[in-house]
Amino acid sequence: MEITDIKVHPVNEDKLKAYVTIVMDDCFVVRDIKIIDGTTGLFVAMPSKKRKDGQFKDIAHPLNQEMRKKIEDMIFKEYHAHMSNSPQAVVKM
Repeated sequence: MEITDIKVHPVNEDKLKAYVTIVMDDCFVVRDIKIIDGTTGLFVAMPSKKRKDGQFKDIAHPLNQEMRKKIEDMIFKEYHAHMSNSPQAVVKM
């Protein structure tokens, strides 16, 4: 499975830096991936849903570390390219 498109939507919030949409094999889309600025730097958070017990559960995520790293590397590459090309494109939410 190959990632065929990545769209970065920067936001101007305290810890949330961007929403990301990825397309795989030109036929499957995952939206609401987040880039978050945590205590140790930026990280990728998969889309999740709050359950009745208050916990958040991922609704889409890679099943192995190899795919997770591939997705994260491509997302960060696109995020940094987007931010270096258009830092004024940050949208306030």
